[in-house]
Amino acid sequence: MTPVDTADRPQSDALEPAKAFKPGAVALLLTALGMGGFAIGVTEFAAMSVLPDFARGLGVDEPTAGHAISAYAAGVVVGAPILAAFGARLPRRLLLIGLMGLFAIANTLSALSPNFETMLVFRFLSGLPHGAYFGVAALVAASAVPLKFRTRAVSTILMGLTLATVLGVPVVNLVSQAHGWRWTFGIVGALAVLTMTLVALFAPRDPAHPDASPLRELRALKNRQVWLTLGVSAIGFGGMFAVYAFLASTLREVTGVGPDVLPWVFAVFGVGMFSGNLLCAWAGDRFGFKAAAGVLIWSAVSLAFYPLASQHLWSML
Repeated sequence: MTPVDTADRPQSDALEPAKAFKPGAVALLLTALGMGGFAIGVTEFAAMSVLPDFARGLGVDEPTAGHAISAYAAGVVVGAPILAAFGARLPRRLLLIGLMGLFAIANTLSALSPNFETMLVFRFLSGLPHGAYFGVAALVAASAVPLKFRTRAVSTILMGLTLATVLGVPVVNLVSQAHGWRWTFGIVGALAVLTMTLVALFAPRDPAHPDASPLRELRALKNRQVWLTLGVSAIGFGGMFAVYAFLASTLREVTGVGPDVLPWVFAVFGVGMFSGNLLCAWAGDRFGFKAAAGVLIWSAVSLAFYPLASQHLWSML
């Protein structure tokens, strides 16, 4: 997500040298940025976990409700390059607050959607800040620490996204079952406001970047390697997201489990994603692109057996 932020920009402008931040200040900054990753992860994955509920609440069938998931994904694709490019001149602290503000408003409106058509619009708007937030947050985190700690700092932000699948989705699913699906998006809106507050308090005040050019930022899209990477990612993750989007429906209608079991299954799925991220990071450092090929093959085999596994709870786990 970050190429659009750094393409053709002088290194000193794209990533300023780390200032003399105290360890405590850095920890607070990374916590603030990680909270944004957590909020984004909750809305991305929890919306899929409550798909049967908001389908029923808005009077549409579940396949049609799946278009709300697609609308969010479309917002991510459109918003990542455009918002990052046109916001390049703004101070990054202000840009992060603005992105989270849009995210908070769009998710709150999703919770208040009177019908499915407005739900589609608000889910699209919710997806717009997704990629841009991670790109800008990564730059802020990396610029706050010495060079040797930058990878670890950026991974902290992404850890918020992963923890959302382990903790956020099961908890939000329980709340949705107890109080209704609208609470899912209301909680995300509250998390976004919390992120705005933390960023305003703990992110360093940086100057604007008047020399940044939106056209120069978008020039990275001329690079065929960027499109190849995006294509591989879309194909590689597309199958997994297709399964996850209808996992709740599959568990209820095919596996035959009750709603009380769903949060536990989503928690197990999240633990798998968390463990996979750690393992793949190690494998990537050791084996390079061979690790990526191995992950794609593993994913293809797992998805091929999914129709058989869905017959029994133990095999789904």
